[in-house]
Amino acid sequence: MVTVGIFDGVHLAHQAIIQNLKQKASLLSGESTIVTLWPHPRKILDEGKDTIKLLTSLEEKIILLEETGIDNLVILGFDKQFASTGFEEFVKNILVDNVKIEHLVVGFNHQFGKNREGNFEKLKLLSERYKFELTRLDPYIINNERVSSSKIRKLILDGEIKKANDFLGYDFFLTGRVIGGNKMGRDIGFPTANISVNDSNKIVPMNGVYAVFVYVNGKKIEGMMNIGCRPTFETDCNQPVLEVNLFDYSGDLYDKEIKIMFIERIREERKFSTMKNLAIQIAKDKILIKDILSSVKKS
Repeated sequence: MVTVGIFDGVHLAHQAIIQNLKQKASLLSGESTIVTLWPHPRKILDEGKDTIKLLTSLEEKIILLEETGIDNLVILGFDKQFASTGFEEFVKNILVDNVKIEHLVVGFNHQFGKNREGNFEKLKLLSERYKFELTRLDPYIINNERVSSSKIRKLILDGEIKKANDFLGYDFFLTGRVIGGNKMGRDIGFPTANISVNDSNKIVPMNGVYAVFVYVNGKKIEGMMNIGCRPTFETDCNQPVLEVNLFDYSGDLYDKEIKIMFIERIREERKFSTMKNLAIQIAKDKILIKDILSSVKKS
C-alpha cells in the first residue's frame, strides 16, 4: 500500500490519507509505504526566487511521518533531472518496478510527474495497465475550508496560529539554538533568549507577541515570544529577531537547542516611548499569556 506526496507539515489532510493507507495495509496484511520528495520541488523549480518557506524541515517531516506508525518511508531526491521525469515513467520505473506497488492512495487533487501532468484520470489508466488498485480521497474539510499546506503557510505568515494549529492537528513549532543578544530584556526585568532557527527554509510566524511552550532538555516550560524588530530599542531592522522569555526558569540557555511550540498570537509588535512603558506592557502580556497557557493545559 503506497501513497505519494510532499507532506509538508504532515497536517490533518495528510494524516487522513495515511490512516486510510494503514487501514488498507492492515486489511490486506500488507505494508504501508510513503514516498516523498526532498527538497520541496518549488525550491528547485523556482530557483533563486526564494518563493516558499516550509512548515517542516526534512528531519521534522521524517519524525512526524514515523509517528503516524507507517511501515516504510522512501525519500526521493528532487533535482532538475528528476523534475523532467514524465508521469508514466515515474509510475512505471519508481512505483511499479522499484516500490512494487499493489495499491495507491492519493488525495483528491493529486498531480505529479513533469509539469504536474499526471492527474487522476491518467493515473487510473495506468493503474489498469500496470495492475494496481487506486483510491482517491475526498478533500479534508474543517469549518467549510479545505485543509492544505499552502493555506496553513499563509495562516502562519498572517499570525493566525490558533487556526493554523487546528489545520495541522498539533501546535506549530520551530527548533533553534540560543545565541547571544544585547541583554536589553534583562534590564527591564524580562530576560530573553535569542533564537537562531535551525533551518533557514523554515517558515517563521508574523511579527508579534506569542504565547508559547518551550522545551529545554525535554522539559516543557511556559513562555512568551517576540518576533520582530524591537522598535523600542532599534532604529533599523534588516531581519526579524526571535526572542523568548521563559517563565519560572533559571539557568544558562546559551548554545542550547530548544523547541518552541506556538499557541496564540496576542498582539502586534509596538514601539513604546520609554522602557518603563514597555516593561508595563510586557507584564500585562505575561498575565494574559499565563491564562492562555493554563487553559490549554486544562483542555
